Amino acid sequence: MLHMRSFIRNPRHALNFPRFNRSVHLRDAPQSSEGHTKTASFGFRNVPEEEKEVLVKNVFDSVASKYDLMNDASSLGVHRLWKDTFISMLRPGKKGPLRCIDVAGGTGDIALRILDHARENYADRETTVEIVDINSQMLKEGYRNFKTTMYHNTPQVSFHEANAQILPSSYFKDNTYDLYTIAFGIRNCTSIPDVLKEAYRVLKPGGKFACLEFSRVENPLLSTLYDQYSFTMIPLLGTILAGDRDSYQYLVESIRRFPPQQEFSTMIKEAGFATGEEIDGDGWTNLWGGIACVHTGIKV
Repeated sequence: MLHMRSFIRNPRHALNFPRFNRSVHLRDAPQSSEGHTKTASFGFRNVPEEEKEVLVKNVFDSVASKYDLMNDASSLGVHRLWKDTFISMLRPGKKGPLRCIDVAGGTGDIALRILDHARENYADRETTVEIVDINSQMLKEGYRNFKTTMYHNTPQVSFHEANAQILPSSYFKDNTYDLYTIAFGIRNCTSIPDVLKEAYRVLKPGGKFACLEFSRVENPLLSTLYDQYSFTMIPLLGTILAGDRDSYQYLVESIRRFPPQQEFSTMIKEAGFATGEEIDGDGWTNLWGGIACVHTGIKV
């Protein structure tokens, strides 16, 4: 039986692991209505759906300890600007304390930005963030990162190991959160519609879904330059800095398999969220010509 583990702030123990049973377990390969095995993209390959989760877990087990370093090296530090912009657009704390859930947020950099923004701009020390990730190694990196902050061992942050597609309803209850964030993580999930469905379920009416993800570059020249850089330099940096070319090759390929802006915006609407008109600046906001993109939706 799969389970969800929580890393709870506790003054006596650095970590404890209460277990939450799931009603989900690994099954035989799912079948389509025609009887064919369902597949999902793993980079440029299509693999049986039940294999993708294991393959992605292996990737992030491999890169966890070097994840922040590789992000800095491969983006020349630009990912930090994108994340800052993402949180500035959301303005956590402006309308009072929020209960937030940050999914695929293992290393904690989005959660830390949420808490810092609320505190520094609105003197808010009551906003909380529950960090959720399917990968325990990434969560351990996040826990280690938060130990050096003022939020360590406070009720403002907690860490939970769980699958974004099937958040255990015994803990992640319906209509609970004001803000759901997911940054550079949804493309690694086997079923994006299931992630969106769960996001809709756990948000309160009026709550906001916010996703930062790599997307489609529309300018042909920029797209060509970006492809040349990402397919040559990022795997090379993975080899040099992390000793793992294959994992970073997958991460580059996974970006190309992610739905373009308009298609992803439609998926958000189909999950029940209200979004703007499907154009840049309304339904989504492109960053750096679409290399990255912010999508938001409101639960109605």
